Amino acid sequence: MAIMVRVLAAFVLTLVLFAGRAVPQDVPVPADPAFAAWLADLRKEALARGITPATVEQALANLERLPVVIERDRTQAELVQPLDQYLARRLSPKTINTAREMAAQHHALLARVSATYGVPARFIMAVWGLESNFGQFTGTRPTIAALATLAYDERRAAYFRGELFEALRILDRGDIELPAMKGSWAGAMGQPQFMPSNYLKFAEDFDGDGRRDIWASAADVFASIANYLRAHGWAPRETWGREVRISKEAAARITETVTLRETGCDARRQMTEPLPLARWEEMGVRLAGNRPLPKADMAASLVRAGSTRFLVYRNYDAILAYNCAHAYALSVGLLADRIGR
Repeated sequence: MAIMVRVLAAFVLTLVLFAGRAVPQDVPVPADPAFAAWLADLRKEALARGITPATVEQALANLERLPVVIERDRTQAELVQPLDQYLARRLSPKTINTAREMAAQHHALLARVSATYGVPARFIMAVWGLESNFGQFTGTRPTIAALATLAYDERRAAYFRGELFEALRILDRGDIELPAMKGSWAGAMGQPQFMPSNYLKFAEDFDGDGRRDIWASAADVFASIANYLRAHGWAPRETWGREVRISKEAAARITETVTLRETGCDARRQMTEPLPLARWEEMGVRLAGNRPLPKADMAASLVRAGSTRFLVYRNYDAILAYNCAHAYALSVGLLADRIGR
């Protein structure tokens, strides 16, 4: 009896110890009946959309959800991290130095891409650096599993279901093999971190080898980033914006008379409607050192970033199209400024 008691006690202790351990979030969730039924419906729709049975079987066989994907979806750095902390991390001296080194290393290629698409090299470098650490990290999550996890989740199910079908189309076209199709927790792929639908719309074959290789070809990566920005309204002869100074009196006048945008994502609805620079000047907006605003016939919106203010132009909207968060768009603009021409 004493032996049985000791064995039972040891067993209970083992259960307690394991209960206190968190399950590693990279471990897939075993398929449950509801997910299996959802997956069966997904297979039928994929086939109805023209995806070949071979691709459907290869991509969706033994598919399981990834808990870490849901956690990351709820804790995006651009949305939860204080802006000053986010910018300091993104604009570190190491990042700035690397950006300048990469711009010099790829100078000839960037010049050709910039001439073709009208996007300055420094902005291509800034996006590339912030999206994938200059091509060093493109993500480790299997794209199909990540997208399926988010498509099954209720928060943005319709959007990610659509992206999942687009990812299956990419596999079906032979643009990349399934084992190599890895990326961010959200399903973004390659060095530009394109969602599958954006890959199909904006990826470019700039090196002319017959493939739009955003995973390994610098030429295709840079051209795809530039093509995306151009397609979203990039103005070749304009910059992105400027930091400005606003007195308390001027801030009060602006609050009383200037309205915020009413459409678009959250970041866009936090910006003012665009006004001519001359109008901002009249309301007391100045550059650092109390210098006047440029005498240019341009419209700008006011963005509040913590204690800092920026007047931003239409190129800022093109950057927001890439990732609609002020933390991200400001990081791109400020990094581009530090890279220089």
